[in-house]
Amino acid sequence: MAPKKAKRDANSINAKLALVIKSGRVTLGYKSTLKSLRTGKAKLVIISGNTPPLRKSELEYYSMLSKTNVHHFSGNNIELGTACGKLYRCSTMAILDAGDSDILSAQQYLVKITGKEGFHLRVRAHPYHVVRINKMLSCAGADRLQTGMRGAWGKPNGTVARVNIGQILLSVRTKDKDRATAIEALRRSMYKFPGRQKIIVSKNWGFTPLRRDDYIKLKQEGRLLQDGAYVQFQRNKGKLEHNIKRFPGAYEATSEA
Repeated sequence: MAPKKAKRDANSINAKLALVIKSGRVTLGYKSTLKSLRTGKAKLVIISGNTPPLRKSELEYYSMLSKTNVHHFSGNNIELGTACGKLYRCSTMAILDAGDSDILSAQQYLVKITGKEGFHLRVRAHPYHVVRINKMLSCAGADRLQTGMRGAWGKPNGTVARVNIGQILLSVRTKDKDRATAIEALRRSMYKFPGRQKIIVSKNWGFTPLRRDDYIKLKQEGRLLQDGAYVQFQRNKGKLEHNIKRFPGAYEATSEA
């Protein structure tokens, strides 16, 4: 027969309780236990012998897992870095297949390497979709207090961005010398996304729809006008005096030819 375990007396329990409380890493008591169970901050909670009858009288250790919320953006239209620059030729895009992300990792890395004026980071997906939660009671006798799925319309719990497969999520434009830095910043931000992602180096000039060679050619001909992160094109319509005023270089080159 196996030897009987010795009963724990009050002195041994109080001694262990004092040592654990002295470490400063726990909270004591029934009320603090309920508080930690609601917030879920991964604390080690001790319940002493003066607990209600629903709980055990000896020391019990509860290891709570941290609550995992929905990752979402905190703003509507997020653009970080310098929004205007003439030398930003290299553009990199992050394409994700599903889910949501956080841009802090990419922004911090870019600021650390290139500085605050060395990049332009644009968020292409916006969190307009509101998700809800139907909170359920988890105490004893909860079935007497709830009605199941009747009236299960929940309360707002956060906002998320709904995206399609192949949709662009983040775009970064920077100088050619910082091309590897932008790729590394987007690679680090990929770990924040659910699903699969790709990093593609764009062939266009910055955030414009023009190829790099076409941009340089039109710029030399005077048919482009810098407009922040974008450009204005010379159109073959409208009043002639307005076009001459806006694009004088194009008409000077035409008159010389």
